[in-house]
Amino acid sequence: MKDFIIPAYPPGDDRDMGTPARTGAPVTLTVDGIDVTVPEGTSVMRAAAEAGIMVPKLCASDNMEAFGSCRLCLVEIDGRRGTPASCTTPVSEGMVVHTQSDKLRRMRRGVMELYISDHPLDCLTCAANGDCELQDMAGEVGLRDVRYKAPEGGRLDNHFTIREGAGTNARYVPKDESNPYFTYDPAKCIVCSRCVRACEEVQGTFALTIEGRGFDSRVKAGGPDDSFLTSDCVSCGACVQACPTATLQEKSVYELGTPERSVITTCAYCGVGCSFKAELNGDQLVRMVPYKHGKANRGHSCVKGRFAYGYASHKDRILKPMIRDSIDEPWREVEWDEALAFAAGRMLGIQKKYGRRSVGVITSSRCTNEETYLVQKLTRAVFMNNNTDTCARVCHSPTGYGLGKAFGTSAGTQDFDSVMHSDVVMIIGANPTDGHPVFASRLKKRLRAGAKLIVVDPRRVDIVRSAHVEAAHHLPLRPGTNVAVVTAMAHVIVTEGLMDEDFIRTRCDWDEFQQYAEFVSQPRHSPEATEMLTGVPAADLRAAARLFATGGNGSIYYGLGVTEHSQGSTTVMGIANLAMLTGNIGREGVGVNPLRGQNNVQGSCDMGSFPHELPGYRHVKLPDVREIYEKAWGVEIDPEPGLRIPNMLDAAVEGSFKGLYCQGEDILQSDPDTKHVAAGLAAMECVIVHDLFLNETANYAHVFLPGSSFLEKDGTFTNAERRINRVRKVMAPRNGYEDWEITQLLANAMLQEMGGAKWTYTHPAQIMDEIAATTPSFAGVSYELLEEVGSVQWPCNEAAPQGTPMMHIDGFASGKGRLMITEYVATDERSGPRYPLLLTTGRILAHYNVGAQTRRTDNVAWHPEDVLEIHPHDAEVRGVKQGDWVRLASRSGETTLRALLTDRVSPGVVYTTFHHPDTQANVVTTDFSDWATNCPEFKVTAVQVSPSNGPSEWQERYNEQAERSRRILPAAE
Repeated sequence: MKDFIIPAYPPGDDRDMGTPARTGAPVTLTVDGIDVTVPEGTSVMRAAAEAGIMVPKLCASDNMEAFGSCRLCLVEIDGRRGTPASCTTPVSEGMVVHTQSDKLRRMRRGVMELYISDHPLDCLTCAANGDCELQDMAGEVGLRDVRYKAPEGGRLDNHFTIREGAGTNARYVPKDESNPYFTYDPAKCIVCSRCVRACEEVQGTFALTIEGRGFDSRVKAGGPDDSFLTSDCVSCGACVQACPTATLQEKSVYELGTPERSVITTCAYCGVGCSFKAELNGDQLVRMVPYKHGKANRGHSCVKGRFAYGYASHKDRILKPMIRDSIDEPWREVEWDEALAFAAGRMLGIQKKYGRRSVGVITSSRCTNEETYLVQKLTRAVFMNNNTDTCARVCHSPTGYGLGKAFGTSAGTQDFDSVMHSDVVMIIGANPTDGHPVFASRLKKRLRAGAKLIVVDPRRVDIVRSAHVEAAHHLPLRPGTNVAVVTAMAHVIVTEGLMDEDFIRTRCDWDEFQQYAEFVSQPRHSPEATEMLTGVPAADLRAAARLFATGGNGSIYYGLGVTEHSQGSTTVMGIANLAMLTGNIGREGVGVNPLRGQNNVQGSCDMGSFPHELPGYRHVKLPDVREIYEKAWGVEIDPEPGLRIPNMLDAAVEGSFKGLYCQGEDILQSDPDTKHVAAGLAAMECVIVHDLFLNETANYAHVFLPGSSFLEKDGTFTNAERRINRVRKVMAPRNGYEDWEITQLLANAMLQEMGGAKWTYTHPAQIMDEIAATTPSFAGVSYELLEEVGSVQWPCNEAAPQGTPMMHIDGFASGKGRLMITEYVATDERSGPRYPLLLTTGRILAHYNVGAQTRRTDNVAWHPEDVLEIHPHDAEVRGVKQGDWVRLASRSGETTLRALLTDRVSPGVVYTTFHHPDTQANVVTTDFSDWATNCPEFKVTAVQVSPSNGPSEWQERYNEQAERSRRILPAAE
C-alpha cells in the first residue's frame, strides 16, 4: 500500500528490517560492495537492510527471532560454501556478502514457484492485493510463470477450499470467519509460521500451532474443535499483522478496500498509550495498525486498540447539542449557539442565586491534556472557584498522595522498556493481561526469559499461570488486607537483615528509617501474626519477601486493587517502602509503577484537575503558584481548595451545590453507591454532560454537548509511564467541533455575559505552549519537539530537554526518600452473618471502563454481560449452579446477574466487572473511601448471594427511568 505517514517520526522509517536489532561491539562487513557497521550478533539480512539493500524474505520479520524456513533470503558469502539464509547468519568482521547473482536469482525463483504453485492466483480480487508480501516477493525475484500445476478438481469459492495432496481425495477446509474482526483462509496460507511465532514471541498467548504435514499443513487455533473465536486467541492482531498474505485479514479490508494513506496517533483506551497508524481510504478509517516506532507498545496492540474503534461511527452517537428544562422532559435538539447560551445562562443564574462555589466541573481522563487543562481553567478562571475533580478520584488518587509523600513526585518511576531488565517482578492489585495487555505481553516475554514473578491478589489472575509462565509465588490475600501483607513483607526484610543499608543511608532519612524499622520489626507485623488476618500462609509470604529482597533487580507494578481501598494511600506508601528498603529505585529494571486505567488519567492529574492543586501538582494555597496563573489568565485565583466529587454530591443533596459540567466521565456508572450519585445529580439545577453518547449520567442532565472521538482531534495524551504522545486528527469531527473548542465556546458564552475577555485559542499547540509556560515539569514540551522525537516523558525541561525515562536516579524530588509508618487499620466494611462474602471488582480484556465505547463494538462477542465469579463451594451451599441468575445484595443495595462458578476466587470471595449498566455493580458498593483522598473502597464490599428469578426491582425502576430520560423529540421540519 502507499503509506503516507503524517508526519514521519521518529527519525527512521517503517521498513521491516527482517530480524531484531542487537546491541554489542561494532562489526564491519561489506554487502554488495557497500561497507556497513552493525552491532555484533546482527543478522546478515539486517546488516544488508541497514545498507539500504532489502534481501527478499517471507518468514522473517524484525519483531521476531529469525526462523529460516522460507529459503528466500539466500545469499553468498566469500569463503563459505553454499547459500546460507541471511536471516539466521550472524555477521562477522570483514565478511563479504553478495545478495545478487544469477545463481541466487534462479534459486529464489524456484522457491517462489513452489509457494505459488499451492496458492490461489486470484490476486485481482484478493483483499490483500497491493498489500501482499507474497505478491511483492514474486515480483522482486522476477517470477513470471509457474510450471507446477495444482491437481485437477481443485476449486476455490468464498467459503471452502479443496486441497489435494498426494492422492485424489479432496479435503474440505472451511474458511474460519468466527472472529468478529478478521478471517482465516487456509487456502492462502504459505505455512511461513509468522503468525504462530507472533502469537508466541510478541503476544505470549501460544494459541496457534501448525497441524498436518506437507500440502495438508496449516495454521490451527486451539484444539481440534476450536475456531479462532473459541480458542485461547485474544484477538490482539499480532497474527494478522504478521501474515504476509491474505490468510489472516481484517474484515474491514474486505469491506472497505486496501488503505492508501495513514496518520499516526495514540490509542484512547488504557494507560499503556499505544501508538497506531490509522490507515484510511479518503476519510474512511479502514484499520488501526500498531506503529512499530511507538515507544510504549513497540509495534504491538490489544483487541481494543487494534479493532474496537467502531464506536466512533456507531448509530447511538449523539451529534447535535440537546437541552431540556427538566430531566422529566424529552431532549430537544438545538443548534450550538442556543445550547451554549442555555448552559451559560443556567450556570450564571445558579452562581448568582447560590454563590460562586455552587458549581463545578469534572474533567475527563479520556480527553487530551489540552482539553483537560481548559476544563480546569474554566472552573478557576470563569466559575472563579476550585471545584474541579477527575476520575482519578475513584481510581489512582492514592497514587498521587502516597508516591508524593514517599518520593516527592506523583507518578511512576520507569518506562515500560524497563521491565525487560527486571529479575523479580511483583504485581499487586493489578491484572495486566486484562487491563494493560500490551504491557503484559512485554512482561510475559521477560518472565519466559527467566525473571521471577510474585502476584499479590485475591484472585488467580491469568498472569499467575498461563502458557509458559507461572508465578513463583501467588499470595491470595483477603480483600482489604493489603497494608498488613506489605508491612509483613517489610518485617521479613528488616528482621532478617535483607535491606540495602547503603541505599537507605545514602538516599533516605536514616533517623526516619530507624523509627520505621522499630515499627515494622514488631512481632505483631510478622507473617505468622498476620496469617489469620490476611489469609496468606506465613511461609509463602516469607519466601516471597526473601525473593524480592535478594533476587536482583526488583520492580513493583500495582493497580486499582491497591488504591481502591480505605487504606489505598497507606498501601502505596508501603509499596514505596519496599522499593526503598531493597534499593530498587533509580536504575533500569526496578521502581514503583502504577498501571493507570484510562488513556489520560496521568495527564488529567498533571493538568491540575484536583481541587487542591494547580497544574504540575502545586498546591493552590501557595501565593507564588497562584501568581503564575493570575498573570497568564488575567484573573484572581481562589486560594481555597474546592470540592472533590464525593463532596460535590454530598453538597448537592444538602442543597448548596447546584451546577456541574461533566466532560467525558460517567459518574453514575463508575462511582460508588449509585443511589447516592443519582440523588446528588437529581438535586442539581443544571447538569451539563459533554460526551459521545447519552450515558447513564446524562439521565440526569439538562444540557448535552456532543463530544468528539480521539480520531477527530489534535492534542496529547500522557500514559502511565509519564509519556506525552501526540494525538492527531484522522478525520473531521462528526459533531462539528473538537472537545477543546466546545469548552472554549462555553467559557466565552459565560465570559460574554460577565464582560470578561474571551479565550482565543485556535489550535491545541497554543494550549500546550501555555501549559509549558506555566508548569515546570512540562517547560520543554512543545508540538515541535514531539514531532521531532516522537514522544517524551516528563519532567521535560531545561535540565532534561529530551524528557526523563527514569526517575530518582541520583536523588528524590523531595530530597531524601521517606519511609512512612504503615499501620494497618481494618475497613469499617465488615462481613458477618447477614453479608458473609466479600465482593471485589475489576475489568476484563474485551471491555474498557464503563463499557460505553467497547459495548458499541463487536467486543461484546467475548463479554456480553457482567457475571459474578463465585467459588463452587460457596455456590453449592447456596444452591447456585453455573449460569443461574443470582441476587447480589449488600448494605447499600442489590442487583442481579448470572453466576460463573470458578476456583479463580477463594471461598468467601466473589468478583464481578462493571462494564454493563444493566447490572450497575456499583449499586451495591459502599461510600467508604481512602482516608487521605476519598478514593472509593470498590474492592471490599460485604455481600450475600442467593438464587434469583431475574432483574431486581431496582434494576427495573432504573431501566424505566433511563428509557424515559433518553427520549428525543423528533427534529422540527
